[in-house]
Formats: sequence, C-alpha cells, structure tokens
Amino acid sequence: MEAALAHPVFEPLRPWLDKLDRPLAPRLERLNALAEMAGLKVENGKAVRFVPPSGSSGGYGDYEMRVFESGQVETRPDNKHDLFNALAWLSFPATKARLNALHAAEIPREKGRRGRFRDLLTILDEGGAVVECDDAGLIDMLRGFRWRELFWENRDRVLSSMRVRVFGHAVLEQALAPWPGITCKVIFAGANENAGNDADAQAAAWLGRLSTQATPRELSSLPIFGYPGWFPGGDSSEFYEDTRYFRPFKRDAVSA
Repeated sequence: MEAALAHPVFEPLRPWLDKLDRPLAPRLERLNALAEMAGLKVENGKAVRFVPPSGSSGGYGDYEMRVFESGQVETRPDNKHDLFNALAWLSFPATKARLNALHAAEIPREKGRRGRFRDLLTILDEGGAVVECDDAGLIDMLRGFRWRELFWENRDRVLSSMRVRVFGHAVLEQALAPWPGITCKVIFAGANENAGNDADAQAAAWLGRLSTQATPRELSSLPIFGYPGWFPGGDSSEFYEDTRYFRPFKRDAVSA
C-alpha cells in the first residue's frame, strides 16, 4: 500500500495522507480531527463531519441534500472509496463544496429523475481532474485525443508545462492498482507555482460559471496513466498506439 501511495497521482492528497494512521483506513475520529483542522464547510456554512452510514437509503437525492443541510458525509469503515472521498474533501475543499451545492440546488428541480447537469457533476466528483497548463498546443492535442503526439512526441514539453491534479475519489481508489485504461474527465486551469490550492480554487470557479444546461460534453477525457513516467513500461511509442486505452477521437466520445 505504501508503495502505491508514493505514486505522483496522489500528490495533491499528500499533506493529508501523511497525517493518517497506518494501515490506511478511514478512522472517523482522525478524519474529523483533520476536517476540523482544515475548517471544512459546505457552502451553507455547516461544518463537514464524517459519520457512520445511517442504514437508510433515503429518498431521491437524499445523500447530497443531507451533506448540504447538515455537513454530514456518510463514510463506511474500512472502505477505500469513502476514504478517498474524505481525502478529496480535505484536499479540494472548495471544489467538493461547490459540487455538493450545485447538486443540492438542482435536485428540487428534477422531480425525481437526474438530469444531464447532475450527470456532469457526478462524473467530476467520481472521476474528475484538473489539468494545469498554459500551453494551448498541448491542450489541443489532449482535446483531440492525439495521445502519441501529446505524451510521446512532446513528452518533455508535457513534463515541463502540464500538471494533472486528480480529485475524483473513484479514480483515486482505482489508482492504487494502476492500469492504462483509467480515465479522468478533466477541466483546465492555468499553471501556477502554488499548484495545489490554486487548482482547487480554479476548479471551483469553473463550476461556478457553469450553466445548469451544461452536460458531460463540457468535459475532456484523459487516460491519466499516459502521463510520462506514470505507468511502468509506458516509455515507448508503441505504448501510446494501443487503442484499447488510448482511443482515437470519436464525435460521440465526449457525450458520455
């Protein structure tokens, strides 16, 4: 586990990971001490606290509404998915609070059926990442699914000019056992030396500018283990020609 957590994909979580007990597990007392230390709040001002599951599935949208109204985030013991959700709250507090507030605002309007806007929010919450980059050429390659050109032919440029900050807790859980097919849906932010906090602020600001008519088409796909050096054996041109993982552009690929 410790070797897996040393991977750069976990770098945005590092300040909080290093404060957790080992073996890594979601002990609520410790997570809540860290939440208090960080001053975590949902957007209505309630303090975020990690609590045991209630045992009730609740009604439509009950989870997000309960988080927004009470600050209580249900967290299952010994569950890595829930642990990485808590770590995402600690590492990207503005982004997580904005996602939750947007869910809470939209749920009463949906009449019991989740719409495309909340599909976008859910996809980001589970599998989102911020790409920090000011190089328009690299961004065009990413948006165009030109993976070999991006990660192989321009790998030095990528290493110097592009950073990937993963906040989607499902992807973070999957990253404990990396494979080339793990894909994030990404939003873009400007590069900044103060990368961690700035990525959170910029992601939250991006969400704040979204129209409620937005759909997952707003998001770009990124096979994150194509990033140079992130996957063992990924140091060849042939690696990026494997279309099982590095898929070519398809017009309907952005509609997922």
